[in-house]
Amino acid sequence: MKLRELIKRWEESASEQRTPFTYSVRLPLQDAAKLAALAEMYPGRSETELITDLLSAALDEVEASFPYVQGSHIAAEDEEGDPIYADAGLTPRFKELTQRHLARLRQEANDSADG
Repeated sequence: MKLRELIKRWEESASEQRTPFTYSVRLPLQDAAKLAALAEMYPGRSETELITDLLSAALDEVEASFPYVQGSHIAAEDEEGDPIYADAGLTPRFKELTQRHLARLRQEANDSADG
């Protein structure tokens, strides 16, 4: 999600499944002041919701910033029939690890909901 999309989302309403546990962070004073300003500008959003949304947008930006590294495996062909090589950079590994951890977190969320 891009930051522009995030601001639009704050003006609307959105919810998605959350982990059953929390993360604790200590912000630099300047960032805490910015967070307080956003909370005042968007009173329908708590500081925790704002941090969650900002972190989500930042993680999407990190993933998008991983450089493409051309691999040796042809993954597809473009509209002219030229080969498109699979990415051999950080993106595939990041996606693989993300899916593994997502499955684990979903299982933990289900376990805590059941018991």
